[in-house]
Amino acid sequence: MKNKFILMFMLCLIFISCKQDPDLYLYDDMDNLKDEQKTLIEVLKKTESKEMSFAVKDRIAKNLKVKKKNKLLIVFLSSLVENDPDDTYKGYWLLMLANEYMEQKMNEPAAYFFERVIKLDKDMEISGKSIQYLSLKNLINITNDPKRLVEYYSLLLSNFYDSIDPAYSYFMLAQNYEKLGEWNLAIQSYSKFIGLGRFDLIIPGIPDNYGYARKIVDYSSSTKSWTMESLDELLSVIKSAIQRKDYDTLERYRSKVNFFSMAWKQELSDIYGSPDFSLRNFMYGTYIKIEPEIDPSSTPHEAYLKTSGWNQYSRIWYLYFRKVNFPADPEIHGRWEWAGIYYGEKI
Repeated sequence: MKNKFILMFMLCLIFISCKQDPDLYLYDDMDNLKDEQKTLIEVLKKTESKEMSFAVKDRIAKNLKVKKKNKLLIVFLSSLVENDPDDTYKGYWLLMLANEYMEQKMNEPAAYFFERVIKLDKDMEISGKSIQYLSLKNLINITNDPKRLVEYYSLLLSNFYDSIDPAYSYFMLAQNYEKLGEWNLAIQSYSKFIGLGRFDLIIPGIPDNYGYARKIVDYSSSTKSWTMESLDELLSVIKSAIQRKDYDTLERYRSKVNFFSMAWKQELSDIYGSPDFSLRNFMYGTYIKIEPEIDPSSTPHEAYLKTSGWNQYSRIWYLYFRKVNFPADPEIHGRWEWAGIYYGEKI
């Protein structure tokens, strides 16, 4: 990729050098800013001050931006980056160049130049913000590759912990480790996320992020003895235990990972930290009716079994069963578990 961008830059320079004045592109067709650009160019040629040189170059670039000379701005910024590799302000020009490509919806070259910023030995600040921090945030927004995203989130957490939401970053780091099949590292990152106690974290597309992370971590450290190979086998055990009022068996086959009991309209995130309960208290002295078949809304991955007659404000319970989704452990992945209870008629 690097060679492609350098070639494009060299072709632009060759095109410009063919003109009578190599700086013509900086002031040609600039209307009311033409004279200012010419003056700035002359000052730039004469000054020996690094600070003055930076200020003049920045003004030239911003004038091109004002006049929407986007391609010429890219040429100018590229020349600053490639012609003076030891420039103190190289990171600033790289960031400006990357932002310009990103604004033009050219994410591949934008990512290339953002990458160059984060690999610089020295960071610098613009308006109180680190250019490497800004580059990492932009790279995360334009990148889909989980391997690169692992690198970016890791850098944010190690270098800019106080400037970010660490809970969000740990969760996304874990998600990308998961996509790479790096389950041990994913579990470590999910554990750090859970340790921050962010029940309220909102992540678009992942409404129950805390529950998901806790499930992964708990699965990794549990015996998984409550799962069964088939739904029919698990249903048979649970139905028989209810009919016999065999509390011990019911407790044994309740999922040990995120087992829930909630109303249909409740959010899973609302029940974390709520006290557990004993099924014995809700079965004593009553007859529990069990529907012979699972609910028609059941799917190959989850099932609902209607029961009624419980000693509770809601006498109707739907027992919820699901397939375990935990690729990190093939011995449990795809097996069935009794995962929770919904109170009341199904909505």
